[in-house]
Amino acid sequence: MLKEFKELTSYNLKNLIKFEFIFKLLTVFIFTPLFLSLFNLIMQLSGYSYLTKENCLNFLLNPLTIAMLIILFLLLTIYSIFDIGVIISLIDGSKQHKNILLKDALKFSWQRSIKVFKPQNILMAFFVIFLIPFLNMGIGINLISSIAIPEFIMDFIFANTTLLILYVILVVFLLVLFLRWIYSLHYYFLEDCSFKEAMQKSKNLSTKSHLKDLVKISLTQFGLSIIYLIFIILEIIIIVIINKIFNNVTILNSLLITVIWVVIAISFVIYAILSNAISYIILSILFYQHKKERKEEIVKLDWQEKRKKKRSSVYTILIIVALVGLSIFTNLVMKGKLNLNIEYLRTMEVTAHRGASVKYPENTMSAFIGAKELGADWIELDIQQTKDKYIIVSHDSNFKRTSGVNLNTWEANLEDILKLDVGSFKDAKFKGEKVPLFEDVVKWAKENNMKLNIELKPTGKEKDFEKKVVEIINKYHFENDCVITSQAYEVLENTKALSQNIKTVYVTALAYGNISELKAADYFSVEASSVTKTMVSKLHNEGKQIYAWTVNTEESITKMINLNVDNIITDDPVLAKELIYKSKTSNVISEVIKAVDKLF
Repeated sequence: MLKEFKELTSYNLKNLIKFEFIFKLLTVFIFTPLFLSLFNLIMQLSGYSYLTKENCLNFLLNPLTIAMLIILFLLLTIYSIFDIGVIISLIDGSKQHKNILLKDALKFSWQRSIKVFKPQNILMAFFVIFLIPFLNMGIGINLISSIAIPEFIMDFIFANTTLLILYVILVVFLLVLFLRWIYSLHYYFLEDCSFKEAMQKSKNLSTKSHLKDLVKISLTQFGLSIIYLIFIILEIIIIVIINKIFNNVTILNSLLITVIWVVIAISFVIYAILSNAISYIILSILFYQHKKERKEEIVKLDWQEKRKKKRSSVYTILIIVALVGLSIFTNLVMKGKLNLNIEYLRTMEVTAHRGASVKYPENTMSAFIGAKELGADWIELDIQQTKDKYIIVSHDSNFKRTSGVNLNTWEANLEDILKLDVGSFKDAKFKGEKVPLFEDVVKWAKENNMKLNIELKPTGKEKDFEKKVVEIINKYHFENDCVITSQAYEVLENTKALSQNIKTVYVTALAYGNISELKAADYFSVEASSVTKTMVSKLHNEGKQIYAWTVNTEESITKMINLNVDNIITDDPVLAKELIYKSKTSNVISEVIKAVDKLF
């Protein structure tokens, strides 16, 4: 496959890099803001200034919204297909041993891309938008390739056997569709057929080789990733060696290290830019191989070759200027005159979700005491109201999951609820754990200097729910050590009507648009996958905090740290605390260099 890979890159690699570099820049700085502006226009025309979990469904069911979203998806499809079309065109030029004009590839791809509006090509939108990004195989890395299922939804799926089975079936189904249509874009662009015909041709071409193709693609991409990783490690080793050899010659040391870091940065950018192209080169290799095996005619497009031009000295000047500037910068860093570790302006805190729920039964005194011992700054707990109007701590409105007893909170008196064992479902050693009274938790938190994130979960059966909660908070003068949160915005409005001193937080799985218009919410608690840099900056500029829930993996916690959220709600407060501390006291580069330095 290496021979074929070289063949498909030897003639038009410069054009490929040039196009992908420009295309990615345009995506980041022009087209992403443009498409977001179009979506905001759709919201405005539909009468929405923000989207949350409560109003999202109504927005999506609006006929005007549906019509305009269809148009937007088609535009996104054209944009994505155009990228793929140019790549396939340049690869085809290399296949014909021609150094083709980039403008010809652009023109050809555009002419084919705009035909997505034809009925026989409409399935192309489904293929590009849903199948390629969903499988996350490195193909189609563009504006719409980062579809992610929120972590809380995945947690819910994996906790439910039936849903997990359905999810696996869906993944397998999409995988089968993808493998059947894997060469459809090659046929569509190179043989001037409809996408419907292209899907059928792809199916016939790859019959009996679906799994083999999948393995080859996956192994090749894995191999390229390993090669890139080894390349980076070798460069870091060179930096360490240079640092030891030229330790007394600071300027020379700075220059050499700068050169290596520039090479690392350039290689990273090239790899990121070409990851999409590399995937299609691999697909193209398999495409041409299968065509040859089946003795199918390889259609040759009429490409015009470009003439060679002399290299401009401008590139050399720019490289020299960049190296000099970066050398000075590196020198200042090494002398300690520049510090790359900037402390956060805000103190990032950690909330133990339902207490230390990983080790202890959720929403119990054991879990709360455990959260304090683990160093959590806050404890998140859920409260309900009993039939006799007591406020208790429980996430579910029914005790079946935690106690095995099918009993609804609003149908049971406190006396009956206190008989339940809500610890054994976690582990037999917690047998006898009781449902806590909210007042007892507040009293304990006050005595132990713990802050509480109190989520009210109304069922519609309550009476004076918010009033009783506020009364308990005021009784213990706990107003400054807690926040009242809820997914029901009405709860926040009722709370604010009772007390302006208690901070309120609106909990939502979706937050888009001008959510600060929700005046009853002092802060916002947003599902992690919906948190963006723009959202965080905007809320911070308005003096509001943003919490992220529920983040449990190192990757997701690190992402929230980098986005500079104010509070991380997690089941693993120890991990979150460690990562926050690490982010403030070190950086990735220095850690890697230290690790390699120990080897020499």
